[in-house]
Amino acid sequence: MKSVTPFLMFEGKAEEAMALYCETIPGSSVLDVTRYGPGEDRPEGTVKLARLSIGGGLDVMVYNSPVHHAFTFTPSVSLYVDCSTEAELNGIVTALAKDGAFLMPPDNYGFSRRFAWLNDRFGVSWQINLA
Repeated sequence: MKSVTPFLMFEGKAEEAMALYCETIPGSSVLDVTRYGPGEDRPEGTVKLARLSIGGGLDVMVYNSPVHHAFTFTPSVSLYVDCSTEAELNGIVTALAKDGAFLMPPDNYGFSRRFAWLNDRFGVSWQINLA
């Protein structure tokens, strides 16, 4: 076995999601991108498949599916982010929560002095913790 990588499948919003994640999570970057070509199932130049480094340590594959699916993301699988400061947590939560929905708004839940769990506007679930 070579590797195991989380795989996020979008329906036309992959590039927007990649931009949000790379702008929001410190140390994140796009590692490589393959785009749809002429005559393929999405408009030419649209992201087809990409690989991101989230937080400088987690490689994630991002795919723009040309097929509509009857499913989306579920909070039973989430990306967990440990923040160094409350300001960092607040910035990440604010950016990811825009047009999303909280499962647990930022608060002290006893197991963490500051924690939030939310689904971003694409439906990807994030747990943001102040370590």
